[in-house]
Amino acid sequence: MKQNIDKNFWDSINKIKEKNDEYYKRTGKQKTSFIRTYGCQMNEHDSEKISWILELMGYKPTTEESEADFLIYNTCAIRENAELKVYGKVGSLKTIKEQNPNLKIAVCGCMMQLDEIRETIEKKHQHVDVIFGTHNIDKLPILFNKHLNEDRPIIDILEDNLDLVEGLNNNRESDYKAYVNIIFGCNNFCTYCVVPYTRGREISRKPDDILEEIKELAKNGYKEIMLLGQNVNSYGKTLNNDYSFTDLLTDINEIDGIERIRFMTSHPKDLSDELINAYGSLDKLSNHLHLPIQSGSNNVLKRMNRNYTREDYLEKIKKIREVKPDISITTDIMVGFPGETEEDFKDTVELIKEVEFDFVYNFIFSLREGTKAENMDNQLSYEVKHKRFEKLSSEINQIILKNNEKLIGKEIRVLVEELSKNDDNKMSGRTDDFKIVHFQGDESLIGKMVLVEITGAKTFSMEGKLI
Repeated sequence: MKQNIDKNFWDSINKIKEKNDEYYKRTGKQKTSFIRTYGCQMNEHDSEKISWILELMGYKPTTEESEADFLIYNTCAIRENAELKVYGKVGSLKTIKEQNPNLKIAVCGCMMQLDEIRETIEKKHQHVDVIFGTHNIDKLPILFNKHLNEDRPIIDILEDNLDLVEGLNNNRESDYKAYVNIIFGCNNFCTYCVVPYTRGREISRKPDDILEEIKELAKNGYKEIMLLGQNVNSYGKTLNNDYSFTDLLTDINEIDGIERIRFMTSHPKDLSDELINAYGSLDKLSNHLHLPIQSGSNNVLKRMNRNYTREDYLEKIKKIREVKPDISITTDIMVGFPGETEEDFKDTVELIKEVEFDFVYNFIFSLREGTKAENMDNQLSYEVKHKRFEKLSSEINQIILKNNEKLIGKEIRVLVEELSKNDDNKMSGRTDDFKIVHFQGDESLIGKMVLVEITGAKTFSMEGKLI
């Protein structure tokens, strides 16, 4: 069900902005905000929406966290490391808040959707002023205005995402590439994952709303679109019509000005032949597919509730390479899932050798409270998990380097993104294959598609020469 922004949103925006304008007239200083984002592209895109709301309320963004009048932490519950960082960061603000009572602090995102974590923040960190979740970003002005009027912590969490709010704008991080949400939530309930609990069940945006947003982006000079969803392959299932993810890609491919279409992320069980064949017919669809395998062992995949086998996955890889022989395929692999035997691990190593992925996001299993994996038998030791992680990483890096070396001498199209982080005299960008290339150039090229000859290869990037 689609909802537009309600009147209370704009009323609250105006009231907060009036207070901030009065502060500026009195002090000559504009209030500032800082957003710290943890986690995935979905969170990054949510932060772009939050940034837009903050600007409407009269807060100027600052890159210096210590200078901000309003701090927002957009949290992630997928990895334990991100969760611990949030606890540490929020806890450290208590002393700062005591020294500066006017500092405002909000915590939002996936962690706040989990009852025990939210209750811990509420009880142990009472210096936090506003807590909200993943489904009610549009309520931020209303909640913050309530806090200002009542001078107490305000907590508001929606348990589901059944009502999609259209009309929120974004302060996008880039002027030439943009995130676009197409589907929210997840119905898969993998035994290690909290996403269905933090992001809710699957619900698709209407095609017209998505296409309208992308057409507007194209008018404003955006060249690359990244379609976002926990499982983009499921797009359309809640629309009660026959409009599929491939149909959406086909319609986006017709939009003038858009030069490259990406999407993240896909579930192997839902990768259809229709989508595979689209790689042979849609010229703007990037030469890249991210298809998380998680494990090369059927035993582990079953315990993960992934609903496909090793053989199913390999068959789909075979099909897509028949359509697009040079396609770049990346994946996620989890090491050390409960009960993973040495034989299971060997199956994973063999699979990465067989597929020869172009990149692997390799990580160690960590317990997530509320998941079935939390209570599974045969939890592996820290030492075993790390030993396997190091071995797999070594194998992966050799394969990635070999694949990159195959591109030396080839001319490849690159979207120029930024100055190279390692060399101020070079530019950096990504190929259609989602690979990073550094080459000699200047900042006038940022946001442009250029042709680059690959002259050298490393494990995580390539060197090139502008043609």
